[in-house]
Amino acid sequence: MKILLIGGGARESAIAHALKKNEEVKLYTLMKNKNPGIARLSEEIKLAKETDLDAVKEFAEKVKPDLAVIGPEAPLGEGVVDLLEEMGISAVGPKKLAAQIETNKEFMRNLFKKYNIKGSLMYKAFEEYGEELESFIDELTEKGIKAVVKPVGLTGGKGVKVVGEQLKDNEEAKKYAKEIFETGLGGGKVLIEEKLEGVEFTLHGFVDGDTIKFTPFVQDHPHALEGDEGSITGGMGSYSCPDHKLPFMTEEDVKLAKEIMEETVKALKEEVGGYKGILYGQFMLTKEGPKIIEYNARFGDPEAMNLLAILKNDFLEVCEAIVNKKLKDIDVEFENKATVCKYVVPKGYPDNPVRGEPITVDEEAIKKTGAILHYASVNEDNGSLYMTGSRAVAVVGVADTIEEAERIAEEATKYIKGEVYHRSDIGKKELIKKRIEKMNELRR
Repeated sequence: MKILLIGGGARESAIAHALKKNEEVKLYTLMKNKNPGIARLSEEIKLAKETDLDAVKEFAEKVKPDLAVIGPEAPLGEGVVDLLEEMGISAVGPKKLAAQIETNKEFMRNLFKKYNIKGSLMYKAFEEYGEELESFIDELTEKGIKAVVKPVGLTGGKGVKVVGEQLKDNEEAKKYAKEIFETGLGGGKVLIEEKLEGVEFTLHGFVDGDTIKFTPFVQDHPHALEGDEGSITGGMGSYSCPDHKLPFMTEEDVKLAKEIMEETVKALKEEVGGYKGILYGQFMLTKEGPKIIEYNARFGDPEAMNLLAILKNDFLEVCEAIVNKKLKDIDVEFENKATVCKYVVPKGYPDNPVRGEPITVDEEAIKKTGAILHYASVNEDNGSLYMTGSRAVAVVGVADTIEEAERIAEEATKYIKGEVYHRSDIGKKELIKKRIEKMNELRR
């Protein structure tokens, strides 16, 4: 069974490991940099930009895969699935039109409005800077609501800024909106939304167009520094619990979050003819219940590493059920284990990361800790590893309790050396307790 994998980060490393648990799988990977972990698992690799559709086509023609799995969002936004399907290759991932659920935040908000999906919020999209945009930000403030400023398109998870966090006040928010128009960031359109108060969590679903099968809930940590301080990143690490929900969630929260995603899948069927692949909802748990911050059209990174580490099924079976519309016929099951994932990143990340610096990873020592290792934004050159500026290496602890899973992941970070740092507080009970207290406070 030949599988074409597109992408070369830690998320794709987790996908590669999950696929290779099936001995029939032969992996062929197209990625931008040489990820040593993925390269080892692959029969053949091609180094090219994941958005270079000509390179994808050429590699697919050569390999003739039975199935393709798409890791990152950028190629989905370029229409890589449309291309592969035209070539007669089934792909786990949405077509360009359906991928807009991530690649076009205005499309996502309008979908919620049109189909009256629960968990929506106040928003307005703008094509140019002007009085209307300024007034909307001021109107939110008058209602006691802070503004969130987002480019409408893709920015690699780093374009969102919030008043009271990255933006000091409304004047800075307006200035940032202006900057988005001037630089063309994320397509140069701006979405202004209300800031939600609460605790963030994520939920993934495997979708075949009709059926959605859910994974455990995961909590990501987007802030760069301990205690949830610093710049917003692509995610510094994440954890999941043995009971598959999060400690600050009620059964009602679980039910509502799943209903929102089910309604979204139905709406996408009506609007664009269906969605297949992985759907990843990023939620804010507010005192009114879960609300959607945004959707992603693929696995979360880091969350894929938590989820695929405890998936009981043969992942190939799940992928085949997605493309063959057979998800209703299988049970997707996960072990009742806790997982903690921690990223080791270059110093200065995300604002001013060191690039091209060497990093050393003692794989044997990490293996002895019991942790799972995934290489991310590194490039292997002549046997040495160099950081390329984004998150470098991830380690995952899996155990019966969060405390033990956290200890395993933390122990493993000691064997990664270089101009690097990580958040040691992810998965620690003090930080989780803070989240529980925040939710209790809001619910009072």
